[in-house]
Amino acid sequence: MNRIEERLQQVKEKNEKAFITYMTAGLPDMAGCAALIKAQAEAGIDVVELGIPFSDPVADGPVIQAASYKSIQQGTNLKKVFEMVAQVRADGCQAPLVFMMYFNTVLHYGPEAFAKKCAEVGVDGLIIPDLPYEEQGQLREALDKTAEAPILIQLVTPVSGDRIPMLLEDARGFVYCVSSMGVTGQAAEFHRDVVHYLEQVRAVSKIPVMMGFGIRTAADVLPMKDIIDGCIVGSHFINLMEENNYSTETAKEYVSTFKKEMNGISCETGH
Repeated sequence: MNRIEERLQQVKEKNEKAFITYMTAGLPDMAGCAALIKAQAEAGIDVVELGIPFSDPVADGPVIQAASYKSIQQGTNLKKVFEMVAQVRADGCQAPLVFMMYFNTVLHYGPEAFAKKCAEVGVDGLIIPDLPYEEQGQLREALDKTAEAPILIQLVTPVSGDRIPMLLEDARGFVYCVSSMGVTGQAAEFHRDVVHYLEQVRAVSKIPVMMGFGIRTAADVLPMKDIIDGCIVGSHFINLMEENNYSTETAKEYVSTFKKEMNGISCETGH
């Protein structure tokens, strides 16, 4: 079990839902980014998804694209992100960390060197939206031969259909359910068959089912509360940080409030 799996197991044992945030690495700067990770950990975040800035983030909407561009303009690169993560771990922060990134970045670094570096600094998981299941062989091989390598998180979408059992056959960590067609940040406009789709995933998944894309508040996931094990907030969290000058207090308050509200919802229904 790695940190992600341990944390989600603890959440399950408490009969709670897990909460994951997405933030762009390097914003407001490297020190500020590290402070935000630590602040969220203190507020009880279950997993932090760290977006590695990329010039052509095809799965991301305007908010994350703009954040990615801003971070690149400030000189953020993978080497600096690795250094920042190593520092966060050295400071004692044990929050599970997932890199959300694009495969070109891994390829440029070299899959084996990348797997080793992730293990060395303490990256727990990887989400790579432009790497289809059929193309994962090279990276999986590099991860498999590296001790304490991060786990590869599988993404499913409302059109995955018959592919869902294959995608989840040996999946680890959690399954990332994309809740809408299109890119991130679409204001809780979920796919019209989102409940049926999530039920399909739930039926075959042996690991926690997380829902992401377009979520802002705990109320947004109320209709899905009995199917999912937790949710992911990205664009809204980035907007919140921008509007509040990347305040660690604002981050803490948002995380703790969201978790309380989401788990309040769960408690009221006895689920």
